[in-house]
Amino acid sequence: MNPLLVANALELAYGDAVVCRDLSLEVAEGEVVALIGANGAGKSTTLRAIAGALLPRAGSIAFRGRDVTRLPSHDRVDLGIALVPEGRHVFPFLTVRENLELGGFKFRRDAAKMGRLIEKMFAMFPRLKERTSQNAGTLSGGEQQMLVLARAMMSEPQLLCLDEPSLGLAPMVTADIFRTVRSINAAGVGVLLVEQNARYALETAGRGYVLQAGSVVAQGHCAALREDNRVRDAYLGRAASRTLAARSST
Repeated sequence: MNPLLVANALELAYGDAVVCRDLSLEVAEGEVVALIGANGAGKSTTLRAIAGALLPRAGSIAFRGRDVTRLPSHDRVDLGIALVPEGRHVFPFLTVRENLELGGFKFRRDAAKMGRLIEKMFAMFPRLKERTSQNAGTLSGGEQQMLVLARAMMSEPQLLCLDEPSLGLAPMVTADIFRTVRSINAAGVGVLLVEQNARYALETAGRGYVLQAGSVVAQGHCAALREDNRVRDAYLGRAASRTLAARSST
């Protein structure tokens, strides 16, 4: 598969506090890649750097062969990188439709295109269509997660960066969200997934990276990571990893 994203030897920091050192990862076209690790390992920081919300102190980021290391975030959106941040972050006093229109801002001069994209999102998330004129702040947590995912998809990304999509959601809603993520990927969109629920992450992704204290300590196909003792003990628990292995073999 051709590389879609290549991050090489990144050093990421907030002021004097270095979060990630010598961090490298790749996402191929049409691939789902998971980033797993403990809280504070640097997962969200990595997504922010890829999306352009945080500029690296060292290292490089290439997207479809183009160096985007210093490129502003809005230009990365135009190129095809979209970020769904942790915590949902809807515009609470705007309607569902208005939130979607902001997601499709780069198509603001093409009303027909904007309309087609909104209808596509409503087909993907029927509950949003039912609430099209409702203020986003009044939606349930699951509906807000659907909205921020749909809002990101309004830019027609080639790479979708997802930060903790299951956070605070009921299990049934989480299952719906991940079914949608798989559907998005099946349509050809690459996904870089940060997810607190390692079981869902390793079921959804084909490859993964394990971060510890801002560095990659393990990487490979998810089937292999599920058998890695460090991953099983730290993030899955042995009983959960046996269940995952059984599911994968069926």
